[in-house]
Amino acid sequence: MATDAAGILNSMTAPIDLIATFIPNEGEFFRVKLALEIAIDEVAKEPGCIRYELTEATEDKLVLTERWASQEDLDKHSKGVAVQDLNESLSALLAEPVKLEYV
Repeated sequence: MATDAAGILNSMTAPIDLIATFIPNEGEFFRVKLALEIAIDEVAKEPGCIRYELTEATEDKLVLTERWASQEDLDKHSKGVAVQDLNESLSALLAEPVKLEYV
């Protein structure tokens, strides 16, 4: 086990589950959905990716459910090209910042 900056123990090998919620601007649902689908195809190939799928898609919000083998894999993903490309694609399409929740 590793210790973070606050001295809290965390496991570098426990699976990490996340939910990412995307709120599209009015009229941008399909563009947001397409950007997510493109990212899903790329991210699914990343090391440590166990699950990365769109689990809810309505005009009001899109929900992406993620599972990573470890915090290290999630950290690498967060800094990777697929996330950078997705953020760039979504920059003008979202009504608010992406909401990330650990579950």
